Amino acid sequence: MTHAPVGVVIATRNRSANLAATLRHLLALPERPPVVVVDNASADDTRALLARDFPQVRVVALPANHGAPARTHGVRALGTPYVAFSDDDSWWAPGALETAAKLFDAHPRLGLLSARTLVGPEERPDPLNDVLAASPLGPAADLPGVQVLGFLGCAAVARRTAYLDAGGYHPLLFFGAEETLLAYDLAARGWGVAHCPEVIAHHHPAPGPRAGRPVAVRRNEVLTAWLRRPLPYALARTRELAAEARHDPAARRALREALARLPAALRARRPLPPHVERSARLLQKTTKGPA
Repeated sequence: MTHAPVGVVIATRNRSANLAATLRHLLALPERPPVVVVDNASADDTRALLARDFPQVRVVALPANHGAPARTHGVRALGTPYVAFSDDDSWWAPGALETAAKLFDAHPRLGLLSARTLVGPEERPDPLNDVLAASPLGPAADLPGVQVLGFLGCAAVARRTAYLDAGGYHPLLFFGAEETLLAYDLAARGWGVAHCPEVIAHHHPAPGPRAGRPVAVRRNEVLTAWLRRPLPYALARTRELAAEARHDPAARRALREALARLPAALRARRPLPPHVERSARLLQKTTKGPA
């Protein structure tokens, strides 16, 4: 098999054991992808482990935790035309990256594809697979699969030029539901975002909720509204969160964090083009997920 023109970017922080398992899977792939690990200022033995056990992996060592936007440092460090994203608990099925490269080669407007995700040793389909597959945006003649405006961050492959053209993950969100904003920005720049279930990713998350994630997701949903959606919609989402904050401590924290970031969101506000806003509204009416 010829080497697929797809590199892999992993952003990690303080999870060296998980990272080692993920790298073993990625380095065993038949496509032999180059791998870049972006270390978000880990305080454990991540960097020592990488130097000792994975010298073939390029490391971008950040002096502070950049959250999800750390992935952009990895994209810039890679020279491949396509970039697959993994977390330190996810990897790609053999042949998935070659399939992705063929889809990008055949569809020049494709900016990012969302893979089908299988969870855990049992390889259970992630519920998001069905949400994405049922996207009411439907197919486009010049794209594979179905059009979507969301994806799972550890199960996505992007065209490098499209990712950088859209600005990558927005630093204001840090982490938590950051994918929707990137999908919006890709679509606003004319790039297609599609769900392609023939590309398979594996995800082995730790059991239980991730600390801080529910708060970050609710905060970022409001911030995304202020960054890209019409003002009445942003105001309505903020009022909803404020109402929940009266009796929900997590909502209170999310609201405080959103209000603290609101001036920066207003400075960076760039409403979606009308055709993308229409797609976002259609998704609101027909789904509860980020399709």
